[in-house]
Parts: sequence; C-alpha cells; structure tokens
Amino acid sequence: MPEPDKSIGRKILSFFVKDEEPGTATGTPPVASSAPVVPRPSASVPTPGVTSPGSVTPVGESPVSTPGTVDSKFAEHLANVLAQNNPPGPDYFEFRETLRSLSNLGLSEEKQFQAAWASFKALAGSVDVTVLTNTANGYIAALNKDRDGFAKSVETALAERVGGLQNEQKRLQTDNESLAKQLVEIQKQIDANTNRLTAITGEITEQSAKITQNRQNYETTFAHFTDQIKDDIAKMAHYLK
Repeated sequence: MPEPDKSIGRKILSFFVKDEEPGTATGTPPVASSAPVVPRPSASVPTPGVTSPGSVTPVGESPVSTPGTVDSKFAEHLANVLAQNNPPGPDYFEFRETLRSLSNLGLSEEKQFQAAWASFKALAGSVDVTVLTNTANGYIAALNKDRDGFAKSVETALAERVGGLQNEQKRLQTDNESLAKQLVEIQKQIDANTNRLTAITGEITEQSAKITQNRQNYETTFAHFTDQIKDDIAKMAHYLK
C-alpha cells in the first residue's frame, strides 16, 4: 500500500488527540530506536526503546513501572496506521470530521450526530449507517493488527536484550561459585565478576522497566484510539436509526 498523504495522518491524529492533552505533542516525529529489525504490519511499529543503564536496583527487586500514558510517538504512529487503511471516498473519518465541526454549536450530542449524518449522506449519497460502522470497525481491525505486531517486537526486544543479560548473569554466578573454592590468588577474578554482576542486575532492572513502560504507553494510546471509535459506533447505533 502506498504511503498516505501526511496531511491525512495529521487530520486523523487531531480526531483522537488534542494539542493540549498531557503527554502528547502532535507534529513530533517518533523517536528513532536502536531496536533489532523485526517483521512489521502495514505501518512500521515503534519498537520498545532501550537506553543506556542508569541507577542500579538491588538484586531480587522487580522493575518499577507506572501506568501508561498517551504517547505522542505512538499517537502519530497509530494515526498513520489509520491513514494507510483509509479507503477512497467518504467514510467514518469524514463523518467524524463533520461531527467535530459541530461540537461548538451548542447542539445536543444526538443533534450533532444527526446533523453530521445528514451532511454525510449529502456528501456520500449513502442512506445506510452501516457504511460508517463497517469502516469504523475496519479501522479497529487495522489497529488490532498493528498491536499484534508491536507485541511481537516487545517480546523480541525482551528476549534479545534482557535475556542475554540474564544468561550472562547466570553464567557468572556459576563461575563465582567455582572460583570461591579455589586459592586466594584468583580472588581478583572473583571481584571482577562480582562487579560485573552488579552492573548486569542494574541493566536488567532498568531495561525491563523501560520496555514495560513503553508497552504500557502503547496500550494506553491504543485504548485511547479504540475507545473513541467504539464510543462513536455505539452512538451511531443509538442515534442514527
């Protein structure tokens, strides 16, 4: 599928994320990641970011994560996914754009939906509400497909980055157990391995926390998009009979 017009992606993004919403910045390109190349769905999935290690968490403690937020790079990415799956001709998004233009006229929600539907029918020559619900469901399907691709990239990042560090940790721990039984002359090697173990523990904790947080940000952004579409579908079914 050819790359969508960037203006379409910006328009779609504005349907879901307002400029003043916390944690978002429309117009900001996604941050490049050093993640390994993995298979992608229709649009390139942002890969869970990993940065250099910082503070060290003691052995045995779990990585600390916070609730996800609507992330600007994921918002732009999902908007581009929707733009790439935007079929020719008027559909759900044209209806939603009309609906948004009526939001400041003081009309009730029902009147807004009915007025938007009347305008859409005049534009599209359609009298069947299913043209809206079907295309809206199609966008949800596209987002779900992209979510599956993102989940695979998360698992790949965890396996390759954290898994490698965990394997090294286990190997060095076994090595230390053997070295501890030897003569005092090899004490320096034990100390060196112990220092590396401490560093690895911090890396595992930090990388796990960052990847998990990135996944939660994606899930929150995903829910932000899909909930709005589902809410519109429900309202269309209720108001546009």
